[in-house]
Amino acid sequence: MEAIAFDEHGLVPAIAQDATTGRVLMFAWMNREAVEKTAELGEAVYYSRSRRKLWHKGEQSGHTQTVREIRLDCDGDVLLLSIEQHGGIACHTGRESCFYRRLEHGRWQTTDEVRKSPGAIYGNG
Repeated sequence: MEAIAFDEHGLVPAIAQDATTGRVLMFAWMNREAVEKTAELGEAVYYSRSRRKLWHKGEQSGHTQTVREIRLDCDGDVLLLSIEQHGGIACHTGRESCFYRRLEHGRWQTTDEVRKSPGAIYGNG
């Protein structure tokens, strides 16, 4: 834990990457407790800045992330989680990845389809 350079808010950026395909699925923040819980449980636990609390990925959606490996970058200030994404959906929009838009000719184009509507996932629609 001491090798991690948490920022002035006690957070470190964490990138979740599919262990099989290598696709980047999402970005989130982790505090010390989130890193410790992730290592302990073998499932991704992040820190929600908007809710100001720990967020066990999939606690509402059921789309949990089994962590295969945690890596720390050369500066000690970014984590890379190699994960198995359960349910095939990492994004709250119902897509496989949060990175579903690509810049083409100065405009953002949606490249990935919605696999399941957010209303169906979270029960609010």
